[in-house]
Amino acid sequence: MYSSKGKAVVKVVSGNFLEMFDFMVYGFYASAIARTFFPSDSAFASLMLSFATFGAGFLMRPLGAIILGAYIDRHGRKKGLVITLGLMAAGTTMIAFMPGYEEIGIVAPLLVLAGRLLQGFSAGVELGGVSVYLSEIATPGKKGLFVSWQSASQQIAVVVAALLGVTLTTHLSAEQMTSWGWRVPFLFGCLIVPAIFIIRSTLQETPEFASRKKHPTLSEIWQSIFHNWRLILAGAAMVVMTTVSFYMITAYAPTFAKNELKMSELDSFLIAMLVGLSNFFWLPVMGALSDRVGRKPLLVGATVLTVLTAYPALIWLVSNPSFSHLLIVELWLSFLYGSYNGAMVVALTEIMPIEVRTTGFSLAYSLATATFGGFTPVVCTYLIHVLGDSAAPGIWLTLAALLGLAATLFLFRSHPSMAGKQTSPQPTGF
Repeated sequence: MYSSKGKAVVKVVSGNFLEMFDFMVYGFYASAIARTFFPSDSAFASLMLSFATFGAGFLMRPLGAIILGAYIDRHGRKKGLVITLGLMAAGTTMIAFMPGYEEIGIVAPLLVLAGRLLQGFSAGVELGGVSVYLSEIATPGKKGLFVSWQSASQQIAVVVAALLGVTLTTHLSAEQMTSWGWRVPFLFGCLIVPAIFIIRSTLQETPEFASRKKHPTLSEIWQSIFHNWRLILAGAAMVVMTTVSFYMITAYAPTFAKNELKMSELDSFLIAMLVGLSNFFWLPVMGALSDRVGRKPLLVGATVLTVLTAYPALIWLVSNPSFSHLLIVELWLSFLYGSYNGAMVVALTEIMPIEVRTTGFSLAYSLATATFGGFTPVVCTYLIHVLGDSAAPGIWLTLAALLGLAATLFLFRSHPSMAGKQTSPQPTGF
């Protein structure tokens, strides 16, 4: 039983690894990508365009959540997860092999944008599809632990992407990294696609979905989304905290370390790798803890601590920049992220109506990333530039935590049973 479920977890999160690996690589090499596809006399303008393209991919997530989510809720978890993998691979390939601006002009950044939009469309339902799959195969009383592996698999992607960055930075010059070195991680992503596709194609349908006699039609899915719009918006507000914190301490961290703290690329990649390992540890630990004490204590505790410490920690860091100080701040924020996300993702699967569980989860998650989380690197860059305050990203994270706290209190007041340990199916809406 446990062996077969363990294999199923590995199979389903393998594609999730690729999705996050591609996003991390783009964030880590934003500066090099900016010079390749978005040349400008202003380094700030070039970086802003690169990060804006990174964020643009998230704008497609809600559309992917609705279209692909409806497909998964109607036709099955397995079929939909195989489709999302193919779309993600296509977007990655476009970016990896795209000639630069100097070779083909304006067509280059436009096609890179198209690749990011395709990735975003696929990712719109990837997280939801994986999370729902894990929640439906979970051993009773261990749903938090099982679902936490969705996020934990992303951290492996962070570590691998950072490790590649350390290796490339050590062996290549800055000029080589800018001209072609940044493409190597994307090529790596392309090479592992066939293996991941084979692994995911052997997935079995979840027993819960397979046992249902009737699956919703498209019109019924739309009606349920409309009926539960308050639930979906509240869920999106709850997700904001996790997406902003994650992209701040991972995708944006190397750029922040290099531009604001004046650290080497090697140091910034080492930090990112250590943060990924920290996230990987805390996520399943906190997911399992939420099975014992309930979701609410972790969600409230993590958001309150973030509100109290995020900006002061950044102020202390920029006033005393060093490798050790950056590591301390990043590991603290990693602990807060892991505590919150370990409980948040499983809670989101539990509050969604079963007949539109994938669509509702994916739409809530996608709205959060499209409006807040995915644009964290560009917002942080802009805030620092406008306010003249290198600690300004702490303000953005504080606002996200306040929103997450408010959404948590609202949702758990509407669903009182969620405040305790989760061992039974949850209500299907307001």
